Amino acid sequence: MIATPVKKTSENNSHTDTFDTAFHPDRKFWAIYAALMIVMFLSAMDQTIVGTALPTIVGTLGGAEHMAWIVTAYTLAITVVMPIYGKFGDLIGRKTLFISAIILFLVGSALCGFAQDMFQLIVFRALQGLGGGGLMISSQAIMGDLIPPRSRGIYSAPIGAMFGVASVLGPIIGGWLTDSISWRWTFWINLPLGIIALLAVVLTLKLPRHHLHAPIDWLGLALMNIGAVAIVLAATWGGGQYAWTDPVIIALLACGLVAWGLFGLVEMRAAEPVLPLSILMNRTFVVATISGMLVMGVMVGSTLYLPTYFQMAYGYSATVSGLLLVPMTAGMIGGGLFSGAAMSRTGNYRIYPILGPLIAATGTFGLSRITIETPAWVLSVLTCVMGVGIGLFFQLLVTLVQNDVPQQHMGTATSGNNFFREVAVSLGASLIGTAFASGLKTHMSDNIASALAAHPALLEVFSQFSSGHVGEITNDLTPAGVQAMPEALQQVIAQSYADSLVPIFTLLVPILIFTALIGFFFPSKALSTKTGLQQLAEHEKAQMETPVE
Repeated sequence: MIATPVKKTSENNSHTDTFDTAFHPDRKFWAIYAALMIVMFLSAMDQTIVGTALPTIVGTLGGAEHMAWIVTAYTLAITVVMPIYGKFGDLIGRKTLFISAIILFLVGSALCGFAQDMFQLIVFRALQGLGGGGLMISSQAIMGDLIPPRSRGIYSAPIGAMFGVASVLGPIIGGWLTDSISWRWTFWINLPLGIIALLAVVLTLKLPRHHLHAPIDWLGLALMNIGAVAIVLAATWGGGQYAWTDPVIIALLACGLVAWGLFGLVEMRAAEPVLPLSILMNRTFVVATISGMLVMGVMVGSTLYLPTYFQMAYGYSATVSGLLLVPMTAGMIGGGLFSGAAMSRTGNYRIYPILGPLIAATGTFGLSRITIETPAWVLSVLTCVMGVGIGLFFQLLVTLVQNDVPQQHMGTATSGNNFFREVAVSLGASLIGTAFASGLKTHMSDNIASALAAHPALLEVFSQFSSGHVGEITNDLTPAGVQAMPEALQQVIAQSYADSLVPIFTLLVPILIFTALIGFFFPSKALSTKTGLQQLAEHEKAQMETPVE
């Protein structure tokens, strides 16, 4: 199996010790590691790959009014099952759950490709998400089982960066498959890669099984998920389908908060709580979770509308627009590998949750100063700087949480951390989307009205896109349509997108600075040089040796 770290000197808790943290993985480990990367990529990519295929899917299956549920069903399913996979993995073992999650994901993917109407597709997307949530949580927990925290940073960086890779490649792959083959292959593409990962896990992964010693906290699970579903739905519908002040949104938010309040009371009395209060009150868990939620919001805000801006302002294709964000992913991987290797070598980690957000804030500040004359390559460089900053600390957060909680609760803590991140993604996407859409409508109306006043001859061209109503043009514009307009109108539209996007980046800068300030609150704790399995075995041995009073 996997060799353990070797001591050159006596045990030393100093962060700058001379401990030989060389991790010596064998061939089986590399097969497992490759499988973890594949399934993490597939789970993350399925949140983005469908976006470019949605118009074609609606054209084939109909049901345009339910289109948003294709994405929402997957997101909700992932969110609600995260605590289940985390807790059950701790209670009964992770291998069987991981295999079940892969199979569930693959079955859901296959059925999505065969869907004959919108209702079927939404149901199958939810089924796919029930597996996808397990892929995320189990992958991170298994990393904790097999790799010591001191050595984990350099291995977790590529796996964690799968989120960034998927955010860029998902729309590109989805668009190419839809245009070249069929939208159904945006789901079927998961099958060959997923089967390879499944075989690798079945043949090489060896993890212990456990027996239940306490009743499952079903009430806690129900309340936790009711709260999450209510808040995610409020975030998804708020500002779009319903106004934020609509009674539906207010009721959902109230339901979510009440459910989570009751959840806290239930957890105080449960024999085996789904998220123990000892974890909820753990300083590292709290700081890492808040940092993760904030940076996920920043990642959503920075990647959601830049591709659209590249298409509308520069006239690039969807593929090229996606490729222009590759430097951000490269920066995340590079930053993660650097901090992971440095942390493994020295044991120091507290600088990265502070330095990383500040570097990311520098890139984001640059993006907040762009104009329509700014070359596209400059935006790519700035996103790369942002990616480096995020990569320096984002992948370390889960490792720090896993290092500072009892190993018998590692999966629970991992799922809790990811659970709140997923809620933050929904909130961030909704709030930023609402702000961008509102700003775009306002700036488009003002800028086009000014252009028409200065150049009345443009009115005839403009009327072809919005029946003469300025407020409707944002719903009718396409990249191809913009390129067919006179240059003067193209400039006005590009300026409107820039005016709407710049305030988003301006808002993200103080969020990143606040994230850096939060980083000061990480406690100083030596990174363990033992794997999660070794620590768990020591805990169980100590329990057996403890005399019963």
